[in-house]
Amino acid sequence: MIDDNLRFTFEDLRVYQKALEYVNFIYEITAEFPKSEEFRIKSQFIRAAYSVALNIAEGSGGSNAEFLYFMRIAKRSIRECVVCTTICKNQNLINEADELKSRTYLNDLSRMLSGLTNSIKSSAKTK
Repeated sequence: MIDDNLRFTFEDLRVYQKALEYVNFIYEITAEFPKSEEFRIKSQFIRAAYSVALNIAEGSGGSNAEFLYFMRIAKRSIRECVVCTTICKNQNLINEADELKSRTYLNDLSRMLSGLTNSIKSSAKTK
């Protein structure tokens, strides 16, 4: 367990924790992809999943306007993951259960980011 003095505030955000879960899930489902996909859809899928968590972390250290900017980038990465999910399913690289699980994660992440965005906007108005 990491000492509380060494933790960053973004690490406590549920959406950040969920984004890390999604990265782990993507590693699991892409582990068995054929070698020919290593530098095509597999690497793109992993990069897009990383981007969600990375942008949440990066945005959290700045102003509200900066945080909102990075939340928009994270949402774009979610959309990119939707496309990767569809391509992988269409190419029979993942099964229907994994497609559904990926889309469920992405839907949850999108909703959570929207909630966080609305919360940031609300707190900015009250200041």
